[in-house]
Amino acid sequence: MLRLTSPATVAVLAALTALGPLATDMYLPAMPAMAEALGTGPDRVQLTLSFYMAGFALAQLFCGPLSDRFGRRPVMIAGFALFLLASVLCAFAPDVEWLLAGRFLQALGGAAGPVLGRAAVRDIHGPLEAARVLSYMASTMAMAPALAPVVGAGLLLVFGWQSIFLLLAGYAVVMLAILVWLLPEPLPVERRQSIAPRAILANYRLLLGQRAFVGYTLTNAAAFAGMFAFLSGSSFVLIEFMGVSPGLYGVLFTLIVGGFFSGSLISGRYSHRLGRDRLLRHATRLCALSGASMAALSLLGVYSPWAVIAPHVLYMIGFGIVMPQSMAGALAPNPECAGSASSLFGFLQMTLAALGGALVGQFHDGTSHTMAIAIGLGGVLALLAYRGLVNTGRATIMPKARDTG
Repeated sequence: MLRLTSPATVAVLAALTALGPLATDMYLPAMPAMAEALGTGPDRVQLTLSFYMAGFALAQLFCGPLSDRFGRRPVMIAGFALFLLASVLCAFAPDVEWLLAGRFLQALGGAAGPVLGRAAVRDIHGPLEAARVLSYMASTMAMAPALAPVVGAGLLLVFGWQSIFLLLAGYAVVMLAILVWLLPEPLPVERRQSIAPRAILANYRLLLGQRAFVGYTLTNAAAFAGMFAFLSGSSFVLIEFMGVSPGLYGVLFTLIVGGFFSGSLISGRYSHRLGRDRLLRHATRLCALSGASMAALSLLGVYSPWAVIAPHVLYMIGFGIVMPQSMAGALAPNPECAGSASSLFGFLQMTLAALGGALVGQFHDGTSHTMAIAIGLGGVLALLAYRGLVNTGRATIMPKARDTG
């Protein structure tokens, strides 16, 4: 078994959490080909992303409280087993309806990785150290969405789109082996919570009554919705509308992930020095400015791939800072129900993303307008949520002392 505080355990938790971006990003270059192969339109294939996010949101309401009661490992093992079976279903789906069902089941199982990976960090590390660890986990995880579209494009060209889901099934097998034989249980028995519905609802009421929790969560959810709008619409905008090849799309996507990687490194490097408030203030401004710039360029008729990629790289730098800092801010005051806090945080994040992705698919007009406007709105709403609910008007400098609470 691994030692809980070892770097290897952090790497395992990052790999478990990476299931989310792998399941969403790897098949993006294949979406136009999937629409053609399944005899359906772009809007139906885009729904596979929204179905995944809807299932992800729903699962988080349950897997967090279940893990608060029974521990993180059992719930993660069950989740990855379901993800494995659902990935096989997706690979052999005869039509888009079966694919939608498979994606929903994938999400129900796959939610355990990101949700409980975050909760495990809070179990092992105190609230002050958790932001730094989550930031470095995020920068490590950036390799997943950077490589996923490139790998997906290669698999599409050589083996067809079904092979992408078979590879995801193989990833689930590896993670299951690690969970069963290597990862210790991070949640002590004395910190287990009741699974009674009244206790779960009481925890959710407690969290929703905290202005800081709601503020950090909505800031993250809005910024994430803008990022998800890009995931939902970029393959159709760049490949179908602007004529970018699937292979080049994968390469351009690495630039996007490079922005996220840079923001995550900045977040981890300056978390203690600048403080959460100051980092979030600058990051939400960057998301709002870059998202609005992309929308303006699109509405002005600038239909170049770089008019999409360049602003979104800046947006992802901001999002790379927003995600770990807002996550740590939401979880910090609630060690006694970290699983429930992580669940509610993720539920609101994914619900807003699913709605945004569905709207992008529904109103896609063959140009970049809908996607760019959605990204701009996400950035602006993140800034407004932060300034209206979180910002105290001064930076909070976080001490370097490690809190093991």
